[in-house]
Order: sequence, then structure tokens, then C-alpha cells
Amino acid sequence: MKDKLTCYIIDDEPLAQEILEEYIAKVSFLKLKGSFASPLEAAGSLEKDQPDLLFLDINMPDLDGLSFIPMLNPKPMIILTTAYDQYALRAFEMEVKDYLLKPFSFERFYKSVLRLYQEQTLKLQSETKEVKVEAKSEQEYIFLKVGHRIQKVVVRDILFAEGMKDYLRIHTREEKIMTLLNFAKLEELLPSQDFARVHRSFLVAIDKIDHIEKNRIQIADQIIPISDTYAEAFYKMLRGLQ
Repeated sequence: MKDKLTCYIIDDEPLAQEILEEYIAKVSFLKLKGSFASPLEAAGSLEKDQPDLLFLDINMPDLDGLSFIPMLNPKPMIILTTAYDQYALRAFEMEVKDYLLKPFSFERFYKSVLRLYQEQTLKLQSETKEVKVEAKSEQEYIFLKVGHRIQKVVVRDILFAEGMKDYLRIHTREEKIMTLLNFAKLEELLPSQDFARVHRSFLVAIDKIDHIEKNRIQIADQIIPISDTYAEAFYKMLRGLQ
């Protein structure tokens, strides 16, 4: 869960600034980083601090709030605070999060910021969950039938696989494993983003490639040919990893 939303105030009315500062101080998940009387005054600090949330007035001297929004990069979440209701449609077209008409109560203010805080918390929880699922799904090993036994093979140890008539020879840094398996079945077992078929008789681990020269791959002390049948898909895959 996100601990606090950092926020800025940009408003040329001292009383409006004071009210917002009091409201922010009452909310445990908000942290005020700065109050400014104009967008020009705030610009440098905004770029440096990159707050989560900006309370922005519209009618201000030199530069109005709506003109300032497109200049923000990166753009924080924005709640407009104004005494004028005629800008609401244009404001929401600019993807502001809320439009508070002055004078607004603390209750209205709190409902607005609570919704944003809950949205950010859910977003972070979702992102964390996705990272955990992705990490969990990383395949660490496979099981292969080798003679009369079933052998565990650590995926990161595999250098390449070589076709040997009815068998496959799995090359690792430590050993060569003969298994009665075809390439189609092996490709089902291995993570597709980490391995590529480069020849009728060879499948290679992408991260074990030392170099490629003239359609030949060097892995450890082995030279592996790239056939015309697999070359286009293989090089396309490599470009996607850059």
C-alpha cells in the first residue's frame, strides 16, 4: 500500500492556499511538499519533486491552470480548485481527476482525495501481484526420461539441444543427457522466450550464445549452424530482445 500521496498547491489566493493546507494537514495519507502562487513559480520544483497530486487553480495571472496542464511532464494527478464552473468539461477532457468548486467543504475534499488514494493503492497492489505471478511462473527445471530413470534438469544449465535420430542430446556445462524425446515436445517444456530453434537439428538457449557470425552460433566450444528455414524467425526474436 502506498504510504502517502505527496502533493503541491498552486493558487494565487492566500486564503484558498491556507484552506487547502489546513485540509491536507487533517488527512493522514497526504503530505504537502509545497505551496505556490503561480505555475511559473512552481515549475522548477514540480519537475524536481514530481509529486503524486497537484491542487491547481484555474484563473491566475501570467499563466492559467488549464494552459499549464499540457506543459507538465510527467503529469501528476490533478484536482482543479476554482470558483468557476464553466471550465469543467474542458478540464475533464484534459483528464483531471476532480473539479472542486470554491468554496468546497472538507467532506467534499476528503471524498475526492480518498478516492484517488484508494485507486493508487489498488493499482500498486495489482502491479505487485503481476510481478509475483511473473516471478512464480519462471520455470526453474524440467524432467526428462533418461534410460530407465526420470532426470531433473535445471533450465538455466541448458546450453543447447542436438537432434540425434530418435533421441535428443541435451548439452549442459556439466554433462550431455540423452533422452527419447522430439524437439516439439522439448519446446513445449521449455520457456519459449529463452530458447529458439535455429536448425532442424539444434535448439539453443538465447542467453548462452557467445556470438553469431555468418549464420553460425558459438556456444561454449560448439559451433551451431543457422538454417534458412529458421533464420528469419530467429533473427526477428533477437531484434525483439534489443
